Amino acid sequence: MVIVTRIRREVLTLPAGQLGPDNPLPPLRPLDEVHRIDDRDRDGMPRDMARQLGYEPLRSLLPVRIRDGYDRTREPRALDALVIENDRLRATVLPGLGGRIASLLHLPTGRELLYRNPVFQPANFALNGAWYSGGIEWNVGATGHTTLSCAPLHAARVPAPDGGEMLRLWEWERLRDLPFQVDLWLPDGSDFLYVGVRVRNPHERPVPTYWWSNIAVPEECRILAPAEEVWHFSYERRLRRVPVPSYDGIDRTCPLNSPYAADYFYEVPEGRRRWIAALDTDGHGLVQTSTDALRGRKLFVWGHLPGGRRWQEWLTEPGTGGYCEIQAGLARTQLEHVRLEPENEVSWLEAYGPLDAPPEGEWTRAVQGAEQRLESALPRARVEEAYAAWRPCADTDPGEILAAGSGWGALEVLRADWKLPGTPFPESTLGAEQAPWRELLRTGSLPEARRVRPPGETLVAPHWRDMLETAPASPHTEYHLGVAQWHAGDRAQAVRSWERGLELAPSLWPLLRCLAVADQESGHHERAAERYADAFDDLCRERRDDGETWTAAVAALGRETLRALLTVRRTADARTVWDRLLPAVRARGRFRLLEAELLLAEGRTAEARAVFDAGFEVADLREGEEALGRLWARLTDEPLPDRYDFRMRPDAV
Repeated sequence: MVIVTRIRREVLTLPAGQLGPDNPLPPLRPLDEVHRIDDRDRDGMPRDMARQLGYEPLRSLLPVRIRDGYDRTREPRALDALVIENDRLRATVLPGLGGRIASLLHLPTGRELLYRNPVFQPANFALNGAWYSGGIEWNVGATGHTTLSCAPLHAARVPAPDGGEMLRLWEWERLRDLPFQVDLWLPDGSDFLYVGVRVRNPHERPVPTYWWSNIAVPEECRILAPAEEVWHFSYERRLRRVPVPSYDGIDRTCPLNSPYAADYFYEVPEGRRRWIAALDTDGHGLVQTSTDALRGRKLFVWGHLPGGRRWQEWLTEPGTGGYCEIQAGLARTQLEHVRLEPENEVSWLEAYGPLDAPPEGEWTRAVQGAEQRLESALPRARVEEAYAAWRPCADTDPGEILAAGSGWGALEVLRADWKLPGTPFPESTLGAEQAPWRELLRTGSLPEARRVRPPGETLVAPHWRDMLETAPASPHTEYHLGVAQWHAGDRAQAVRSWERGLELAPSLWPLLRCLAVADQESGHHERAAERYADAFDDLCRERRDDGETWTAAVAALGRETLRALLTVRRTADARTVWDRLLPAVRARGRFRLLEAELLLAEGRTAEARAVFDAGFEVADLREGEEALGRLWARLTDEPLPDRYDFRMRPDAV
């Protein structure tokens, strides 16, 4: 048989915002995650679901950094892409942006099966900040959009089960310290893209695991899945079991019928084939199916009220149409984590392709009709056979390297001497970020920075913390040790480490900032404000230039310092900090919002209102954040202007 599947490089040019630098301050505060529920909702849940809802939810982003340096100034930018295609489908993958499938084109009909975002616009939806909408994304780690949303993955050609080529993507997920891989291939003549996924636990302890494949599709459709009930979750943080397709008199399977943003997790019966489809009014659309390990299915909608519409515009180009998401995951809901046993793995096969079926009419009949069409186009047995054929190929060493990810996996493999067939993390991928930790591993000592600059990332896993505890106690080491101890929950010892570091540190502000956060978390807000003010003063003295790295540090620390000072009503000191910020930083939307709050605290209400009237955009506005509406309500009784309306729940201000 002649194999016609092709993998090639391509450059995708889009209007794109700039990602910018990461926030250099370690994220010490508890995770700001909206997907949490009221404990009363646990009553009546299936036992396994209730157990997994409470199984080691993520408490911290460490060792990952927050990505908040992006903007909303879109200019044409070239994005590296990898294209895999046969004579039926063409998938366009962005290896430098989480390995997302940006487009899945059905060649015979010319139909795009996904919602293809015409722009690249980072927004604050990932666990660590920067995320973008559209296509198919691979969410690994913990509840929420992965920290790898805008990060590069390793990519390579690999022999496929049918003798052709696969595109392999792989990386080291740092929140849970797990390697994973995604293998994409198109059998000759197939209308379906096959995706083999494997998540491995090389540790000698069980690890909580999370996976959801999120598929953006145009929202003018009906969503079909084999279920009679869903678990409904909204931004009121309630999880309730409700019937499908309708409750409260509204058919929720049509995304535009829901008023507010919401999640609908389908209760697919045991033994039933796992699938979900999005079909337009003509009966055309996309179907996703999988082997049974990927048990969950979900619909996410933005809703038709102004807040949801504003988010749609925020994430794409106004006038280009909205989207919803259909999703597939390891558990019933995204609020759960699954236990992965020591030195074990979980794997499955997904398939994506076109489906033509009548979407309207009585629910059971519509679902049965779509399921029959799916079985005709791609029998369930064929998916199982493809999975069985792929499993031996999952360990095949990659061939030509097509893209490079991070060096963190290489550092972990070097430390533990793990053997991970199929997903190599060679020492050649180690870079400047890993260099000091490689030196700690080699010599037992963490090297001091060769030049004055903000501290690098801190590794916080127990084995790295142990090495820091036995390393020579330099100020630099005490700083990183304190961060690792804080992450482990030993806050008193973390404070002692930071205080010891202060005694001899040439650079005080990183340690003072950590101590200020510790003060805030323990309720000592006056002392926190004082330490923040001292830290910001020290940073301004130490700053060497107005380049990207130092500007990011001043902006990050300045923002936290302003908030701390305003909390204790030290408005004069807050004004002094504001005046020392660079003009370009003061012009950012997040700082315009802070300026309005500062003006209001100073009693200059009209000037604070004028900031809103002049207009600004908070590029890193967080999902579910209500700061804009709350401050507006303190300024006026007038309705919140549409441009500032991002409300995602009924009782938001």
